[in-house]
Amino acid sequence: MADTRHCKVLILGAGPAGYTAALYTARADLKPVMLAGPEPGGQLTTTTEVENFPGYPKGVTGPEMMEEFREQAERFGTEIIYDLANEVDLSVRPFRVVGDSAVYTADALIVSTGASAKYLGLPSEQRLRNKGVTACATCDGAFFRGQHVAVIGGGDTAMEEAQYLTRMCASVHLIHRRDSFRASKVMQTRVFENPKITVHFNRTVTEVLGDDGVAGLVLADTSGGPTEGQTERLDVTGMFLAIGHVPNSQPFVGKLDLDDAGYIKIARPGSTYTNVPGVFACGDVADKVYRQAITAAGTGCMAAIDAERWLAEHP
Repeated sequence: MADTRHCKVLILGAGPAGYTAALYTARADLKPVMLAGPEPGGQLTTTTEVENFPGYPKGVTGPEMMEEFREQAERFGTEIIYDLANEVDLSVRPFRVVGDSAVYTADALIVSTGASAKYLGLPSEQRLRNKGVTACATCDGAFFRGQHVAVIGGGDTAMEEAQYLTRMCASVHLIHRRDSFRASKVMQTRVFENPKITVHFNRTVTEVLGDDGVAGLVLADTSGGPTEGQTERLDVTGMFLAIGHVPNSQPFVGKLDLDDAGYIKIARPGSTYTNVPGVFACGDVADKVYRQAITAAGTGCMAAIDAERWLAEHP
C-alpha cells in the first residue's frame, strides 16, 4: 500500500502558475505541498531566452527563471515532491490524489498542470527545437528580427502569429496542409492583405534543414493532384508551430468541467474557481487565449488567494 499524507493545500504542476500559487499559499502559512509532475518548470524549461517577463531587464533563460521561482517558493516553506498525479477523486473532501509514490489528500486543490504545444513529430524538428523551431511567436519572435520565417497552421492562432511576426521579420511564409484556412474570415482577410505574408496552401513540412539552426524547410505537395508528394525547399531561418496546444487535464476528465478542447472551465468569471468547490485551476490548463508566463503567474496568485479565502470559510 502506498503511503498516504494529508495537506491543507495541494498544488499540481510546477510551472509559473504553480510556483506563484505555492509562494502565496506558503506566505499565508497554508504549508502547501506541490507535486512537480513530469516536467518541473513547465514549458519554460524548453525555452532558451525569456525577455518579456518583468524584472529581468537583461533577459533570462527559461530554466534559470524556473529555478529562481522554485527557490522562492521553497524559501517560504513550500514542500516540492517529484511525483505525478495519476488519478484524482474530487467527489469527497478531503480530495484524494494518487501519485506514483504516495496517495495525497488535501483540503483544497490547485490545478496548474499546464499545456503542451503540438508539434509535427519530425526528428529534425525535435532536434532543432529552440534552435529556430518554436511554438510561441510572442515569446521568441524578437530573436528573428529582419529574418525570413515560416508559420505552420491554418487557424486563428496561426493568422495572429503570422501578422505579429511581420512587425519584426523581413517576410513570413504561412504554410497550411489544406486548400483553405479554418480561421475566421476577418483574420484571413488581414493575412491575405498583408504584403509581407506569403501563403502556401496544400503544403506540409517533411523536414527541417540545418545543423545548429534552421536553414530551410522541405515542403511536400498535399493537393491530391498530379503533383502530390513533390517536394520543394523553402529558405527560412525560423519555424513557428501554430497547430494548437493540448491541456494537461487528462486526470480530470469526468471529474471537472472541461471545454471541447480539454481546458478546465472556470465556473466564476474573474476567479479560478472550478465547478467543484475547493478546486481551483490556473495557468495554461485553463487558459487557451494568452498562454504566457506572466499571465500564468497572475492566475497562480489568484488561485492562491481564492484557496486561502475558501479555506477560511470552509475549515
